[in-house]
Amino acid sequence: MSKVISWISAFRLRTLPLSLSSILMGSIIAYSQEKFILSIAVLAITTTVFLQVLSNLANDYGDSKKGTDNDNRIGPKRAVQSGAISLREMKNGIITSSILSLLSGTALIYIGLKDYNLTYLVSFFVLGITSIAAAIKYTIGKNPYGYAGLGDLFVFLFFGITGVIGTYFLHTHNFELILILPATSIGLLSASVLNMNNMRDIKNDAENNKKTLVVKMGIKNSKIYHTLLIIGAITSFTTFLLLKESSYTFFICLIPLPIFLLNLKTVWSFKDNRELDPELKKLALSTFLLTLLFGISSIL
Repeated sequence: MSKVISWISAFRLRTLPLSLSSILMGSIIAYSQEKFILSIAVLAITTTVFLQVLSNLANDYGDSKKGTDNDNRIGPKRAVQSGAISLREMKNGIITSSILSLLSGTALIYIGLKDYNLTYLVSFFVLGITSIAAAIKYTIGKNPYGYAGLGDLFVFLFFGITGVIGTYFLHTHNFELILILPATSIGLLSASVLNMNNMRDIKNDAENNKKTLVVKMGIKNSKIYHTLLIIGAITSFTTFLLLKESSYTFFICLIPLPIFLLNLKTVWSFKDNRELDPELKKLALSTFLLTLLFGISSIL
């Protein structure tokens, strides 16, 4: 039983709401256009869960092997770091998660595009393989991109642009330029969670040669960057709502706005990096709430 609990902890289920936000956003927009397909939504959610778990296990493995996960790290202890799961067991978990992600993703692509252009089917399959590779290469390998300050870019692309627009396309077989706005909003909010996580761990990351964007910019510039991410996300989504000309939707979706602004206040006023840890969950859940409220307003 203790081993099962250790694995569940290693899955870091609290990260799922953020990763699911883009899938729900793309599905909700498709639903608002009466093009929603339940099987696509279920498989997209399942694939995203497997990919997020894969990413979490890979991060646990990579950071532990490189020594970044140590007693100086502020966040919760990882499974390998605590000794609850061995490196070999974690490696097997990564392999299993990769296979499950591949199977689920293949089913998603087949059902979504089986009667469509072969070029799109192959393109989405390549994108799926790239997603699996990106989840693994964040901290694993000789040159992990998470140690080179590229984590924010990949999070923006996969959690925002790819997640929202890709999901919408699988539902509708169509692309609309306006989708860049909600995709950008979710992507920027996802990047802001990573940025805050890296601000929390800046000292330990710097000491272990993990050159995140925060380590490269410094705390002061990271605060400015964080502000731009939040303001950019709010602006992108508000513009999207205004272009949709949905007045009541606009007000419903503004409910999480105070939470985002309070997050900025914390980022600019914190004295101890530990103060940022609870803010990660708040920001992730606020992004998920924004998506849910948009879904509710689309149904009303």
